[in-house]
Amino acid sequence: MTSDEVRRKYIEFFVKRGHKEIPSAPLVPQNDPTTLFNSSGMQPLVPYLLGAPHPLGKRLVNSQKAIRLQDIDEVGDNRHTTFFEMLGNWSLGDYFKDKQLEYFWQFLTNPNEGLGLSQEKLYVSIFEGNSEVPRDDESFKKWLTLGVPKNHIFEYDVEKNWWSRSGTPDKMPVGEPGGPDSEVFYEFTSIMHDPKFGQTCHPNCDCGRFLEIGNSVFIQYKKLATGKLEELPNKNVDFGGGLERLAAATNDDPDVFNIDLFQPLIKELALFTKTNYGENVETDKKIRIIVDHIRASAFLIKEGVKPSNKTQGYVLRKLIRRAALKLRNLSDNVDLALIHSLTAKIVGLYEGSGYFEYKEKHDEVWISDVVFEEIKKFENSLRRGLNEIQKVPQLSGTFAFKLYESYGFPWEMTEEIARERGQKVEKGEFESEFKKHQELSRSAAKGMFKGGLVDQSTETTRLHTAHHLLLAALQKTVDPTIKQRGSNITAERLRIDFNFNRALTDEEKKKVEALVNQKIHEKLPVIRVEMKREDAEKLGAQME
Repeated sequence: MTSDEVRRKYIEFFVKRGHKEIPSAPLVPQNDPTTLFNSSGMQPLVPYLLGAPHPLGKRLVNSQKAIRLQDIDEVGDNRHTTFFEMLGNWSLGDYFKDKQLEYFWQFLTNPNEGLGLSQEKLYVSIFEGNSEVPRDDESFKKWLTLGVPKNHIFEYDVEKNWWSRSGTPDKMPVGEPGGPDSEVFYEFTSIMHDPKFGQTCHPNCDCGRFLEIGNSVFIQYKKLATGKLEELPNKNVDFGGGLERLAAATNDDPDVFNIDLFQPLIKELALFTKTNYGENVETDKKIRIIVDHIRASAFLIKEGVKPSNKTQGYVLRKLIRRAALKLRNLSDNVDLALIHSLTAKIVGLYEGSGYFEYKEKHDEVWISDVVFEEIKKFENSLRRGLNEIQKVPQLSGTFAFKLYESYGFPWEMTEEIARERGQKVEKGEFESEFKKHQELSRSAAKGMFKGGLVDQSTETTRLHTAHHLLLAALQKTVDPTIKQRGSNITAERLRIDFNFNRALTDEEKKKVEALVNQKIHEKLPVIRVEMKREDAEKLGAQME
């Protein structure tokens, strides 16, 4: 079954049962500064789960775009992805456990309205209870009524069968809703249990035989300032099931990357790198990371996120650079044609979903430009860093810092390469070296710098003025949002670093140069005033 079919069937199933379809919220939360990304369908609905009336009523359904960063180190196996679609349905004070479990079971097993999965391959879990919250007897009894054999029902503690955005009850902040949950797992009988994961296999075993395909969360509680849990006046249902995992279950294939949303990307990548997916464990891992990270990057860029060193931009930069690292392991050359082809396929795969709408410039061109420019920026430091790493048999935190200081080689990349070697790099050692470097830099700066310039000769002062003209010209002729990110001025030359998502065209360079020269020939008066930084910023002064 295709992913589109799974998504369509799910929405239609619940709309037929009185649910109103709501659109996916953006990946970047609009009114929640506490989190970088929407990681579930319930996240944008928290006010309604706490009691506020939803304008569309008490029964809702959608497919929500989501990014989950806690899984990023797991990406590379056959089931974890950074970006995914979460199919969700909600009851806001309407039906509760009985109806929810019945609905989801029907959707999974009904061959006409649902997915038609074999009941013999489905297992469920419930909350076993603790001193504060009782065992979920209601769910246990309902599963038996639906025909689930007793030996297919497993009980787990809060680590496995409790859900809130923050995790277990002790991690929930004051006011956060949460509750016990009941998960459904699909069994891949082709996978034999590996004893290294335990003597017996069970749904939450890590051997790969079972895959969680849906989780019904029963929002019954709210965290109080006292640390206790208070029952909510209206009990709610929050269901989430990964589209990609459900599609894998319909194909009875434990590898999520064999579904239709990934295979066109994998085939394109395999063709370019002259590799074959499914033949080598390490190669497969690299291919999965590349297609997963490029897909996640495409969705972030579509929402206006740009690679940077802060917040969402830093995550995007990390995703692109990690993909570039793995791509370099498979091929000596990364060209724009490959990136463009991959992004074009991503846009095409989601055609009709409403996730990608065309603007003046086609999405795939715009997205691939951003990705490729970031890869090009990273290529030089990546190449030099990898050359140095090959010379060292045992990586260390001190060596990782030297790579960072000399080549801008990210800590995360060194850590990942060490992990692939079976080595461990101490982050504390890296951070200690980083701190020493900062202290030395501050000490040196106090003695060297005066008024922002190391050298105050006539030549350097002229270039400092030209540097301000250059920044203004860039903003006027190229993009008004350009900001200075660094500069270096000597008697011989000036350099300015600025934020922009691509290289300037020859025509843009000519326009910038012409405007700067025009202002120089106008012989405008230069006025120098010393003032506090905050006062200068109020006047519109720009500095790194």
